[in-house]
Amino acid sequence: MDQPKRILIVEDDVDIANVLSLHLRDERYEVVHSADGNEGLRLLEQGNWDALILDLMLPGVDGLEICRRARAMARYTPIIITSARSSEVHRILGLELGADDYLAKPFSMLELVARVKALFRRVQAMAQDSRIDAGNLRIAGLTIDPLTREARADGKPIELTPREFDLLYFFAQHPGKVFSRMDLLNAVWGYQHEGYEHTVNTHINRLRAKIEADPAQPERIVTVWGRGYKLAAPGDAPASASTPASVTPPKDTP
Repeated sequence: MDQPKRILIVEDDVDIANVLSLHLRDERYEVVHSADGNEGLRLLEQGNWDALILDLMLPGVDGLEICRRARAMARYTPIIITSARSSEVHRILGLELGADDYLAKPFSMLELVARVKALFRRVQAMAQDSRIDAGNLRIAGLTIDPLTREARADGKPIELTPREFDLLYFFAQHPGKVFSRMDLLNAVWGYQHEGYEHTVNTHINRLRAKIEADPAQPERIVTVWGRGYKLAAPGDAPASASTPASVTPPKDTP
């Protein structure tokens, strides 16, 4: 019998945490709650958690710092941020620090449980894809190992965040295919919400800074004007011949 998924809730509102814990335990998840940022960070560092549900406004270490620390750990823990800070700035900041989803308070407990389930399905699907595609992917001078989650550009190792690796690996699985920002949000981040496209632009620019000889004139991840982005496939025309040399975000297709 499979071990139950272990979920850590770091939330200083005890009433919210108790109700959410009841709903998650009804789904046979193992749940641990901390109401303090310092204790939450300690628990995160001690245990192998399958998911972290994280408030931003906490006593002690705040949620954004916990998110940042989580993404510096060797084990990848999916993170859902829940916060009364519903502004677009805080949402984007949380996502760019590595959160997998963001739900503004007040929220439906059933919706949050549904998002947890969807997150576990996506993680499982990615793990299965990695096992199926256990061999290294090699394209455009890039070598990508889905099992060790390591990548090289022109033979040199490159340091990627978990989300940057997922994005590059997705591109490498579909060389030459154009994806809009909303396509990438849905495929790599696992959701499709208007207003989050800027986080795709940021990750594209960071990837270019790490894998391109000249990020201002990208030859690997190129912009297809008015449509989106693609990883240039062997035989593609040079980017300078087909698209403007700019990192201005493209317009999504309808």
